[in-house]
This record gives sequence, structure tokens and C-alpha cells, in this order.
Amino acid sequence: MTESKESKDKMIAQRPESARRQGGALDEARLRQQAIGVKLRQMFDEVVSEPVPDEFLDILRRADKSGSGSGR
Repeated sequence: MTESKESKDKMIAQRPESARRQGGALDEARLRQQAIGVKLRQMFDEVVSEPVPDEFLDILRRADKSGSGSGR
């Protein structure tokens, strides 16, 4: 039982103005959230693809060496 687009449009037009504004605000909020999510994913992808700094790799190597010498 699918409603036709025309039927849905009539239902929307019959809603009170405040309900229509609220629905528009929800749509706008969803669009904003979606845009934020897209931007966050782009930023995350950029960070993940950056090389690991040499200083950090040196720290990890030293930690591995000291950890293996302690009998772990």
C-alpha cells in the first residue's frame, strides 16, 4: 500500500505551519550533520595517510628494545 506523491504532498500541505517549519529545521539539521560527517571522514583519511614522524618511530624502537631486554 504505497501512497502516491500527490497524496503525500496534500498531507504535507495540510500540516500546520509550525509542523512544516519544524520538519524543515529537522531536514536542515540532518544536512548539517551529514556535511560534518563527510568533513570529519575527509580529515580522518588525511591524518591516516600521513607518514609516521621519525621521532615517534625512534621512540617506538627504543621502547621495543627496552621491553625485550626485561624478559617480556
